[in-house]
Amino acid sequence: DTMAPAATGEQNIVEMAQGNSDVSTLVSAVTAAGLGETLSGPGPFTVFAPTNAAFAKVPKEALGDLMQPANKAKLADVLKYHVVSGSVKSTDLAKMIKDGNGTATVKTLGGSLKASMDGDKIVLTDGKGMKSTVTGADMMASNGVVHTIDTVVMK
Repeated sequence: DTMAPAATGEQNIVEMAQGNSDVSTLVSAVTAAGLGETLSGPGPFTVFAPTNAAFAKVPKEALGDLMQPANKAKLADVLKYHVVSGSVKSTDLAKMIKDGNGTATVKTLGGSLKASMDGDKIVLTDGKGMKSTVTGADMMASNGVVHTIDTVVMK
């Protein structure tokens, strides 16, 4: 059997992200914010990982500004809004949404997101009322799970 398993779970969240060119902006941001060590730790963590296309929706000046060393704490705050303590798979989210009659509150390290369903897709609504759709679910890492999303969530 020469087929490699899709997700071995041997890499931690950061290592897995580094191997996925679709989230390279997120990897740069995590590094700039000094969160690499945290997200390489035992966890478990659930990361809603904005793709490069999601970061491309953020105005260039705003993103460039956030990536400056002087704004490290601010950037960390934005990124923590994408991280949940504990391992939350898409099936867990779907169940929470169903149990909540269509919505569930997801507590992140940086605040709360509202989760709901749009057909069979999970949608997150941030503090500003912007919506982000989970585009890739349940990428298992050794210290948690990663879901890619199509929009950066903001408080």
